[in-house]
Amino acid sequence: MSGVEDQIRRAMEQGKFSNLRGKGKPLHLDDNPLEDPEWRMAHHMLQSSGYTLPWIETRQEIEAGIEKARTSLKRAWDWRNTTLQEKHHPAEVEAEWKRALAAFEDEIVSINKRIFSYNLEVPAEQFQRQMLNVEREVERIIKLQDEDK
Repeated sequence: MSGVEDQIRRAMEQGKFSNLRGKGKPLHLDDNPLEDPEWRMAHHMLQSSGYTLPWIETRQEIEAGIEKARTSLKRAWDWRNTTLQEKHHPAEVEAEWKRALAAFEDEIVSINKRIFSYNLEVPAEQFQRQMLNVEREVERIIKLQDEDK
């Protein structure tokens, strides 16, 4: 251990950090230390008014679209299973399921186009969103719905 670490350890053992102001309370890290101080007030006003960067809004819209598409397919899968158990015409039920799958695929294609555009907008690679794979999405949804039963 270095000398500084030894001093910190000794101070902790002596309880010198026990009565610090704000102990046990969450840290407020609202201020960005890398932010230009001249722009801090403007950024704070925009953020508190609900404004955000355009690419962040796009990401939120994409995520909402994905959730909506998944929810719609989950409902269609549940409807299919319930209707088949009620002894309805299997051919008609499967035809309706195929229509739901086609609509889901169209929606995923549309979302993937938005993801492609979004990935071109973001300032760094770590913010990019992976494209969706229709088959994997369908398999995942069916598996999760079947596990819930």
